[in-house]
Formats: sequence, structure tokens, C-alpha cells
Amino acid sequence: MLRYLPFILVLALWIYAFIDCVNTPESQIRGLPKVIWVLIILLFGEVLVGPVAWLIAGKVREPAGGAPRGRATWVAPDDNPAFLNSLKDENKKDGNKKDGNARDEALLKDWEADLRRREEELRRRDDGTPNGPGQTPPPSKD
Repeated sequence: MLRYLPFILVLALWIYAFIDCVNTPESQIRGLPKVIWVLIILLFGEVLVGPVAWLIAGKVREPAGGAPRGRATWVAPDDNPAFLNSLKDENKKDGNKKDGNARDEALLKDWEADLRRREEELRRRDDGTPNGPGQTPPPSKD
């Protein structure tokens, strides 16, 4: 099994360089057009010249650990002023805060009433009392 390892590693590097080259935008390729780089990788892949040349000289690499040039870095939502401002704007669109609180309280009261009704139905079912008007209780187990 170990004797196949070098071949597997060469094949893996070959495939990685090919896929990386194909997926790289033209604006990030140095020196030659993308088509020429693909041909170099495919033709000289067995001797590792093509893939190594691509990895060293073919693509503009971003500095490790740093933000890509020309792009903003990602910020957590609670640290992003634009996101926080959008939340404030959304709250203003919803109207007066008192109206929102009244709506929430009414919804909570409806949920509590529904919960009490369901609990009462379960108690009646467990006690063997009728569930509603005109219904007879279930027969006893005597």
C-alpha cells in the first residue's frame, strides 16, 4: 500500500491544481491566460512541473490570516453598525412601541386562554367527565 502513496499524492496535487485553475477568475491569474495554464497543468502534471508552477506563479495569492484586498471583512451582527441601524429602522416602520406591546400582550393572553382550555380538556378526559354538552362519559371499568 505504501508503494502507491507517491502516485496518489501526485494525482491529488494534479487534480487540485487543475480544479483550482479552472475555478480561478481571469482577474486573479498571473502571467498567462487561463487556457494556457490548464494545458500546462494537464501536460506536465505527471512530473509535477505544471501543478507546482501553477501553485507558485499562476495565481495571485492573498496574504494568510489577512483580509482579501479590496474586500470588507465579515463582522458579527452585533458589531455591524449597518445591521444595527437596519433594526432601528425596522422598529420605526412597525409603528409605535406601545402598539407593538399591546399586540404582544393580546397574543400572549390568547395563548394562555388556549392553554387553559386544553388543560381543562385533558383533566376532563382523565377524570372521565364529559368533554362537552350532550356527550356521555366513557363507561366505567367496574
